[in-house]
Amino acid sequence: MSNPTQGHRIELVRPEQTVTVLIDGVQVAKSSRPLALFETGLPVRYYLPPEDVDLTLFQPSATHTTCPFKGEASYWSFADRADVAWYYPEPIDSVAAIAGYLCFYDTVAKVRVEGELPER
Repeated sequence: MSNPTQGHRIELVRPEQTVTVLIDGVQVAKSSRPLALFETGLPVRYYLPPEDVDLTLFQPSATHTTCPFKGEASYWSFADRADVAWYYPEPIDSVAAIAGYLCFYDTVAKVRVEGELPER
C-alpha cells in the first residue's frame, strides 16, 4: 500500500517582497513581512502577519478544515463573501512559523506581489 503523503514537501521562505491584497477593490492587507509557502502540487501561497491585515473588515467564519501537512485551519469572511482567507491558529511543528498568519484565496482576492522570490 502506498503512502499518499510520501514525497510531499512544504518549504517556508521569508522573501524580501511586499504583498498587497485587495478584495472588491478594497485594500485589506499590505505586508513587507510575508511568509512564502511552497507546497507540492500547489502554487506559492503568501501568509501575512495579522498585524498587516485590516481585521476590522473581516468576520470569523464557522468553517474549519484539516490539512495533514499544516494542521487545522480556521477562516475569515469579508462582507458577503464567505471564507476568503484562512489561517492556522496552532499549525503542526514543521510549519509553526505560519501560526496566526492569514492567506487569501486568489480566486476572490487580488494578491499583488512586488519583488522577487529568492533562488530555491
